[in-house]
Parts: sequence; C-alpha cells; structure tokens
Amino acid sequence: MDKLIKKAAILVESLPYIRNFAGKTIVIKYGGNAMVAEELKAGFAEDVVLLKYVGLNPIIVHGGGPQINKMLETLGIEAKFIHGVRVTDEPTMEVVEMVLGGRINKEIVALLNQHGGKAVGLTGKDGQLFTTKPFNPKSLMHKYGGSTEVLQSENFGLVGEVSQVNSELLLTLQNANYIPVIAPIGVDTKGKTHNINADLVAGSLAAALQAEKLLMLSDVKGIRDANNHHVSTLSRKVMEQMVKKKVINEGMLPKVHACITALQGGVQKAHIIDGRVPHAILLEIFTDKGIGTEIVA
Repeated sequence: MDKLIKKAAILVESLPYIRNFAGKTIVIKYGGNAMVAEELKAGFAEDVVLLKYVGLNPIIVHGGGPQINKMLETLGIEAKFIHGVRVTDEPTMEVVEMVLGGRINKEIVALLNQHGGKAVGLTGKDGQLFTTKPFNPKSLMHKYGGSTEVLQSENFGLVGEVSQVNSELLLTLQNANYIPVIAPIGVDTKGKTHNINADLVAGSLAAALQAEKLLMLSDVKGIRDANNHHVSTLSRKVMEQMVKKKVINEGMLPKVHACITALQGGVQKAHIIDGRVPHAILLEIFTDKGIGTEIVA
C-alpha cells in the first residue's frame, strides 16, 4: 500500500506542471548515451510520448556523434573537433548526411511510433525547415571571450549555422499531433549542404518557436562551478561569466551557446540534464527539484 501511495504522490506532484505546460512547446536535444543504451532509448521514447499525451508539444533534435565517428573510422576518415564543433569536409559531410538523416533519424521515428507516438522524421532540407549560413567562429567566441585568432585560422569546412526557421511547418505538424524528429542538416540559399551542431539547432528552433523550455540531454549531471560542485539553478548572466572565466569550456560550449540563444529568443528556461538517468525528462519537467541544471533568463 505504501508503494501505491508514493506513486499517487508522484502523480499529484506532477499535476501543476502538466497544467502549466499544457499546449506549450518543449524542444529536446537528444544525444549522448541516451541514444545508445537500449533501456535508455526505450525510456526516452516513453517520456516523449507521455509528454504528447498529457498535452505538451515535444520537438526532438537529435545528434549522433558516436555513430558518425564509428562510420568515419570504418571508412578510414579522421574525425576532428574544435571547441566541440565537428570539422566537416566533403567526405565527412556525406557520412554525416547518411548517418544522421538516414539511419538514426528513422530509428528514432520508429522507436517513438512503437511506443504509441505519431512521429515524423525531418532534416533542415525538408519543407525548407531551416536555412543555413556558413559557421562563423568569430561571432561564437566573442560571446564567450575565447581566442578568435586561433579559430579564424581553422577551416571548419561545411559547417553551418541556422539563419532562418520555417516555424509554420513545425506548428502544422504539432497541430496534427505529430512529434517532429529533426536531424541537424540544412542547406544555404545556394543549395550547399551544411552540417550543424545539434545543440545549436535545438537552441535556434526553441527561440524561433518561443518554446516554453529547451532540454539538453547530455552525459553529465549538468553544469559545475569552479569548485566542481553541481549547480542546480543559475541565471544566463552567471553562466556567461562562468564561460569567460573558463569554468565552462570545450564540449559544453555548444550546449551553453544553445541555451543562451534560446533564452535570448524568449524561451522561459533551459535545462542541461543527464540523459543516463532513466526517465530524465519526466524527472526534470514534472518534479519540484529536478535532476539537472536549470538556466533562467
């Protein structure tokens, strides 16, 4: 009986959150180990489908770095990163498009459908979902106080940024009760295909849609301070200061950039959570304490 009462208490705790977020858009960046471990993949699908059934509008943006790296290794192509951004030449771009836009995207769609959802897979190329422009490392590092000289000397290749989002397409899919699953591949106005960091795509989409929340699934508990202590809540300004002081750096930078973009665009809160925790999404959204780092505007 005690176990049943605890379950009822959990449902009661979630009720005000369900009521407040009903009809709101939640953009979720899906990546890391949550995309690899079978039990975590199933839990992710259950969480997303549940969000849809209780009235929220989840949109999934997925990565696939480990899978891309594995395919590149198989083909004898070196994987290279600068500040968490994948350097993308022509052969790498072909692999990225094949792995992200093909196998991974369709696997996620099938998984969501298997668990009772109605998902549809997209890339930025579909319906002109988003238009890209060449990645500008100078603008990125100006925000974080990094060394623009070093980055300007690097050739990122076919790496892009989102310059425009077709919100109407996503709203149409939402209204028809579809769950959009988006691979971070786009084209510029000249038809050139670009690889885009999935974190940055998620931030741009959340801003364009005025989403209620942006959730970033990662392989860490969240943001840590200078003393390596987990930070449960912080403001955007404090987070920017932590980056300038290099407390936050390297692989976490794209996630931070995504959160800043979303918050500047009107998103209420951004969250960086540990996707290795079963049902991490539900625990972060529908409980009082949450499990990750919450960033507020």
